[in-house]
Amino acid sequence: MQNPSNLSYWEYQAFFGPADVVIIGAGIVGLTAALYLKQRQPTWRVVVLERGPLPSGASTKNAGFACFGSISELIEQEKRGDLEAVVAARCAGLARLRDLVSDAALDYQPVGGYELFRHEEAELASECVAKIGYFNNLLAPVTGHPQTFRDASADARQFGFQGVGTLLKNECEGSLDAGRMMRALLTRTWAAEVPVLTNCAVEALETAPSGQLHVRLANGACIETGQVLVATNAFASELLPSVEVSPGRGQVLVTEPLPEVRLSGTFHYDHGYAYFRQLPDKRLLLGGGRNLNFAAEQTTTPGLTAPVQQYLENLLHDVILPGQRPQIDYRWSGVMGFGPALAPIIDWVRPGVLAAVRCNGMGVAMGAGTGWLAAQKLAG
Repeated sequence: MQNPSNLSYWEYQAFFGPADVVIIGAGIVGLTAALYLKQRQPTWRVVVLERGPLPSGASTKNAGFACFGSISELIEQEKRGDLEAVVAARCAGLARLRDLVSDAALDYQPVGGYELFRHEEAELASECVAKIGYFNNLLAPVTGHPQTFRDASADARQFGFQGVGTLLKNECEGSLDAGRMMRALLTRTWAAEVPVLTNCAVEALETAPSGQLHVRLANGACIETGQVLVATNAFASELLPSVEVSPGRGQVLVTEPLPEVRLSGTFHYDHGYAYFRQLPDKRLLLGGGRNLNFAAEQTTTPGLTAPVQQYLENLLHDVILPGQRPQIDYRWSGVMGFGPALAPIIDWVRPGVLAAVRCNGMGVAMGAGTGWLAAQKLAG
């Protein structure tokens, strides 16, 4: 008998044996779907597969923003669909994540969020200020606050920004620790008796004559299952070419500790394409810039580019910390999934294969809600 995977009898039985559901992707969507599915069907055998040692997309590589959109973002997004429903889904997803993991485990902080406008962006700033009342009325039933947004330009001086004329605040925004979030989700998933198998890249999904699905792995193993959930977001088209999702790479840098800097809150700039916050250890995290060259950043390949890194450093030196040039201690990139519609895809692609992908750069907000909806479809 051939055994190309070199797996033992014990390994087959404990990890690669027949499953009721195989979930591909150990990010926020995949892990929350596993947890909600075990709540609905506690006797089912569920297995989560992840191609890398850690989630390969953005779940551990994001900026830790618990947000649903700045005013300039919402203005653009409203042109693409039912904005109230989209924001409601983002808020509900954040609430689910906080309930599932706990604020303490997430290190969730309700710090509020700001959007910056430089003096040369006065026209856009005026448009956004004029929309404050409109969005407050639209979103009050969703956020539960009569004044989600307010003009906070008077606060700009306390942050020490250079050239910033207008500052708008979102009172309902927060921050969290993406690493602690994923550790907590992984701990809870294993505790629910769902094995999370890393370094298990999926090469193919095949349907047997019996109707059972065969999940073939790069290590030579094959798992037989009744249903598959593809929760790989931007990477979904590798297994499901018909799914409408395009990758978008986000680049991030983190400075050395800056104990003299005081930036309480999360910050958005340039229609939300740039974002920054100060971390608990006083480092400054700054990311974004994919709008400089959408085509170049429409890739699942990890990496950094000189134009984006220079853009981020210029923003750091010229606007956020004028006159300072702190050392950059960390640089990385993560890959998000985007598409023509703002709502995620949560649908059957073929018999037994469900896709739950395309969070449109809002994975922290949309992930748990998307996982919950996927679990209802699988369990139903």
